[in-house]
Amino acid sequence: MRIRLLRFNTYLFLVMAMALVAGCQSGGKKKSGKKAEASLRLHMQVNRDGTQDNAPVIIGRERPIELNVDKSAFLTEFNIERAALVDRDGGFAISVQFNKQGGWLLEQYTTANKGRRMAIAAEFGEMRWIAAPVITQRLAEGLLVFAPDTTREEAERIVNGLNRVAKRIQ
Repeated sequence: MRIRLLRFNTYLFLVMAMALVAGCQSGGKKKSGKKAEASLRLHMQVNRDGTQDNAPVIIGRERPIELNVDKSAFLTEFNIERAALVDRDGGFAISVQFNKQGGWLLEQYTTANKGRRMAIAAEFGEMRWIAAPVITQRLAEGLLVFAPDTTREEAERIVNGLNRVAKRIQ
């Protein structure tokens, strides 16, 4: 009886070890390649107050600016319905349509913070601060269009990744 129990435990251990190894291998392949997801976080510019709630960040590569931002994002990729890459002014921009809740938050923050900047961070294989547009008007339609500090290929990866996240959430 003891021998059979020992043999069963050995087989169980081997099966679980193989499942663990197979699970680890499949997880790595899903994140890389053309099917990768992306994140987008909008942070509000704030004054330095000496607390841990805000921090300075550098935005841009060619002409970098330093902004002090709230560490908590007020909008994320989980508020996005769809994203698109649009041509404008001889370049390109990223257009982000937020869902109902995201639209309300965008309207509230843009109404209350005219003249400040929104710091936009994206993760698309690497985490980078990609834009800091000045809020000039209330954005009531839930649509944000901004020119990112990225190459066109990077912007396409961001847009495709955001649309994958939005599709998965819907």
